Amino acid sequence: MILVSNLKRAMGVVLTAAAVTATAACGSSDNGAASTTTAAPMTTTMAATSSAGDAMGSGSGVTTAADVFGPNCKDLPQGSAAGGLTAMGPQPVATAASTNPLLTKLVAAVSAIPGLADTLNTTDNLTVFAPADAAFAALGDAKFKELAGNPSALAPILQYHVVPKRYDRDGLIAAGKVQSLNSAGGDIAIQGSGDNLTIGGAKVLCGNIPTKNATVFVIDTVLTPKA
Repeated sequence: MILVSNLKRAMGVVLTAAAVTATAACGSSDNGAASTTTAAPMTTTMAATSSAGDAMGSGSGVTTAADVFGPNCKDLPQGSAAGGLTAMGPQPVATAASTNPLLTKLVAAVSAIPGLADTLNTTDNLTVFAPADAAFAALGDAKFKELAGNPSALAPILQYHVVPKRYDRDGLIAAGKVQSLNSAGGDIAIQGSGDNLTIGGAKVLCGNIPTKNATVFVIDTVLTPKA
């Protein structure tokens, strides 16, 4: 529970610092003001939801390789090969994602915010909704490069894909909706059952993926928080 609170505080520091860096690098005072405006509510939101996140962190929702489901699980390397379920299980989530062939663009997005991967790796009891490469490709290369170069715009989107409690598929279905680190972005609705599960309207391509500190659901869409 303490680590969940620490994640929110640490992400607030990391993301605010990234936004300040982006502002300083920007040549236009108007654009800099926009970046600063975006960053401030993120820190406030994380502080406001800290107590709720502490209360939720239970350590449940832990899965194994035998629990995975979804049509794209077959696309993962098999056995103990890098990026395979056996290899990812003992690894912290950001490290595991960096070996997953479905998540190269998400890894690049996380890497665009200094310190974020380390923060995710050192926090227990998370659920990560991880957009597959095709989900980012649907945004277009220009949009992806724009976001990667603007941490203050990218940060709240990435926050919206991280839940400060560990859920497996059954736990998500029972919850019906979950709140991410970006609580201002609105609840994320969970619909469907069995292998036909949607998260915020996104289809699960491979779910219940085990990592050391998080359960991962690869999804086919980049979730969009409310403005």
